[in-house]
Amino acid sequence: MPSQKITRPSHVDEVFTWNNFLDGRNRNRQKDRPHKKARLGLITNCFKILSALAICTAMMSIFAPASFAQGPTSQDVDRAQLLQGQTQPPFGPSVTPQGIEDGHAAASPNDADIGQQEILKRVTGYQPFTASLACPIFYTSNVALTRSGELSDVVIAPVAGVFYDPRITKTLYGHFGAREQIFYYGDNSAFDFGSLDVEAGLSYLLPQFHNLILRGGYDFNRLTSDDRLGDEFFSNHALIFNAELPFQFSRGQQLLVGVLTNISVGADHQSPRRNDYDGYLGYSVNLTRAFTINAVGRVVARDYHQNGRTDVSEILSATATYRLTNWWSVSAISSFAHNDSNQDVFDYNVANVGGAIALSAKF
Repeated sequence: MPSQKITRPSHVDEVFTWNNFLDGRNRNRQKDRPHKKARLGLITNCFKILSALAICTAMMSIFAPASFAQGPTSQDVDRAQLLQGQTQPPFGPSVTPQGIEDGHAAASPNDADIGQQEILKRVTGYQPFTASLACPIFYTSNVALTRSGELSDVVIAPVAGVFYDPRITKTLYGHFGAREQIFYYGDNSAFDFGSLDVEAGLSYLLPQFHNLILRGGYDFNRLTSDDRLGDEFFSNHALIFNAELPFQFSRGQQLLVGVLTNISVGADHQSPRRNDYDGYLGYSVNLTRAFTINAVGRVVARDYHQNGRTDVSEILSATATYRLTNWWSVSAISSFAHNDSNQDVFDYNVANVGGAIALSAKF
């Protein structure tokens, strides 16, 4: 059979198999050696990156400026984690794998609220590196998350991140990343803060179980103070576990059901420290190849390590994203959160609405 020259579009990713590592002129003598070498090389690189991230995390913990003597209030940390969670997902801007169904990438509500990967009918080349810049700007109705006497403000929250998601096997992926986000308040600058995350983990796709995705990872989060963004006031080490089940109605519609657990294994202050147990339901629809609407409903139980405090939060969010190019998108973002606590002083409602611009490059 005569060979055919295949021209690949430069703007789409390539889904490849381990046979790409074989030399077509000498297949008989190679057997599984290239496969094993390729896997061994990827696994070795993953361990190297994980070790480097662990060293960086340890150095940040050792050399970070001293925290506030009186310690942060739980509302300071709750505010930071709530805002960060509504402008970026727990596993980076584009978690690998998204799932592959009928030869195209399946959508996910864990794609960033500030942008979502376009669903493609044809997927050609897997690209493990992602670099992203985004700038959400939104109005928030309750700056301090108080039960009464709410203050409203405008928040500008630029975020930058780099991520490496190596493909270890056909269905197993690594995840390594770092991201920094700074929140600037228009009229209440005393609330300004920065949030740094360093993360590492694995994602495993199970096509035989309706494309179930299992994720597990480690996250180091460092929050810096309002008056001097270089001063740390809280840091937390967490283990995150996630299971997500997609239901594809068509190439442009998808429903996801998921659970996520965030376990704090260490923190420099105990009062704000907590474990989160999250169940969510998400729906996404691609009205065109460039325009996507995404809605997510979450119920989160928050178990604090001190003072016997337990909260239950209901969070609704909706995003409309228009992708101008493969690397540039604009979004309208909105969310509403209601918090019920067994200690009434921590009850609150907060609504956020605004927009975002995002730049993202994969390579």
